[in-house]
Amino acid sequence: MAANGAECEQPQKRLGPKDKQNGSSTDSSLRERKQLDKEERLSLVLWKRPVTTLQYFCIETLITLKEWTWKLWQRRGVVFLTVVLFSLFSMAYSIEGAHQEYVQYLEKKFLWCAYWVGLGILSSVGLGTGLHTFLLYLGPHIASVTLAAYECGSVNFPEPPYPAQIVCPEEVLQESISLWTIMSKVRLEACMWGAGTAIGELPPYFMARAARLSGADPDDEDYEEFEEMLEQAQSAQDFATRAKLAVQNMVQKVGFFGILACASIPNPLFDLAGITCGHFLIPFWTFFGATLIGKAIIKMHIQKLFVIITFSKHIVEQMVSLIGIIPGIGASLQKPFREYLEAQRTKLHNPAGDGAAAGESWLSWVFEKVVLVMVCYFILSIINSMAQSYAKRLQQKKCSEEKTK
Repeated sequence: MAANGAECEQPQKRLGPKDKQNGSSTDSSLRERKQLDKEERLSLVLWKRPVTTLQYFCIETLITLKEWTWKLWQRRGVVFLTVVLFSLFSMAYSIEGAHQEYVQYLEKKFLWCAYWVGLGILSSVGLGTGLHTFLLYLGPHIASVTLAAYECGSVNFPEPPYPAQIVCPEEVLQESISLWTIMSKVRLEACMWGAGTAIGELPPYFMARAARLSGADPDDEDYEEFEEMLEQAQSAQDFATRAKLAVQNMVQKVGFFGILACASIPNPLFDLAGITCGHFLIPFWTFFGATLIGKAIIKMHIQKLFVIITFSKHIVEQMVSLIGIIPGIGASLQKPFREYLEAQRTKLHNPAGDGAAAGESWLSWVFEKVVLVMVCYFILSIINSMAQSYAKRLQQKKCSEEKTK
């Protein structure tokens, strides 16, 4: 078995009755060393050991760049083709002509789709804290479009400034606003975000697949928990473990449709599905295809429908009215919400660039600060993670040197 983390494992051999006690002692010492090394790595964070953490982060960054450069050199044919295509697009972008209209349209759509795909990927990794970017970006975007659609009586918002800013069209044809109309308006953003979350589920799959094919035992908490769950499958378990085991059994036995079912509903245990598929060597396109369909199509339509219904005009007004019923604090809580809705309505009817829009409300200020804190914490978590990766390299090197002595 390959080394796991920094512990030094000896080649396995059959143990006779007289060797069992020594074997048990060796396994115990290996587990202790593994735990100590892991605790040492986890202590390597900016707020505890800032100098060492930054030093290790810089070294790990250089090593990673070197590895990426080598991989790109190995695939230089694909890199060359990509450079040629990019050069052709740059030429088409810079040369004046009738084609500029189509080039700018493609550029705008590509950047818009890439933005939501990137947010979806970040949502899968949780911005380092497990908080969904759906709550930070996509949900508020769908809510804004929903409120604007009912207020303007149309979804034909002027472009530009939409989607950077929503402004009611000057000539409103009083079209019928339905759930389907609003869903169609935000379908591209929602599907791209869902596709990003599907892409973000690939690392656990590839990690478990590589571990199974190579025989390695990766130092990953989710994978370790998965293996422990498999070992204790027949013993008594709590509800959480039984739920995880149910997900694992569904994915393993039902295959494509089991993965599709797990991906189509809000499921905090879906990381386990990716590890299960990788561990049992389920084909990549079976896993990714089911995940993409489930997250980008089925699940996203469910989430869109929920947000649109929640922020429909009559429901929002009822909610604000209900807040005022709360004894004692109802009126004070109701006031900022009414001011926020009124400010949004005023803003929707102001042309782009008109300074007559209402000032920032405290809700907008709080939301911006939450996003800023989340992004900062995400950057810190990347620095800590890369520093810990380099510490793991040092521990593995030390382990190898001890074996050669």
